[in-house]
Amino acid sequence: MKAYIFPGQGAQFTGMGLDLYEKSDIAQGLFEDANDILGFHITDIMFEGTPEDLKQTKVTQPAIFLHSVILSKVLGDTFQPEMVAGHSLGELSALVANGALTFEDGLKLVSQRALAMQKACEAQQSTMAAVLGLDNEVVEKICSETPGIVVAANYNCPGQIVISGEIDAINTACETLKEAGARRALVLPVGGAFHSPLMEPAREELAAAIENTTFVNPNCPIYQNVTTTAIIDATEIKKNLISQLTAPVKWTQSIQQMITDGATSFTEVGPGKVLQGLLRKIDRSVAAQSATFGEE
Repeated sequence: MKAYIFPGQGAQFTGMGLDLYEKSDIAQGLFEDANDILGFHITDIMFEGTPEDLKQTKVTQPAIFLHSVILSKVLGDTFQPEMVAGHSLGELSALVANGALTFEDGLKLVSQRALAMQKACEAQQSTMAAVLGLDNEVVEKICSETPGIVVAANYNCPGQIVISGEIDAINTACETLKEAGARRALVLPVGGAFHSPLMEPAREELAAAIENTTFVNPNCPIYQNVTTTAIIDATEIKKNLISQLTAPVKWTQSIQQMITDGATSFTEVGPGKVLQGLLRKIDRSVAAQSATFGEE
């Protein structure tokens, strides 16, 4: 079975999407629609902006979403997913790609998500850290025993977990994790504690927007970050999407379940190759490639 996977924040790069804009009338039309929907020329920032410009939360998340979704649209009949998944933000890209959401509604939700998360970050200083070389259970136990708020936020691949929480709690946990044998416990240059209880204000804000958005049953199952299982019911998709901001991204478990359910090849749709790298660490036996358009 063909699985398609969609990247999250951090995959952006200057010039992203320009090749699609130049090669496809469909892509050009969708990018122009996006400028109108967002109320600013995101294409200018994507195509010509500096890395610093692209780092703005209100830009980063819509930019990655647009690159992924527009690429899936221009692939035409060759885009035939039998299952999809998206890493954090990528879950919204996946839901447009499999027909659960319209392009316009998906973009509006991504924009609202970005702004709500930014607001939550500004309300309380917080951060995230990458932990390499420890079992999940060890990381979870140390987080639970550390004073303050710190939780496992991203299960990216075996031996790579990202933790999220208050700055002091993250720093304390990192020291304890190194003492417990972590190869690295490195604070990341991010603006907040994504996928932790500190995102509760953003979750509440986004919940209202999601509830007021029309979702339909998709063309193929999505393996959502919260449940890691195949979901095709629109009501359940909405519920899981609301939970996602404060719950961990169970990426390793989702990929393993997709393979168990019959996935034999994975295609990453969007900027970068981060998810292919994680996939190789989860299971080297399955094929992985990037979606490409307009190549000879």
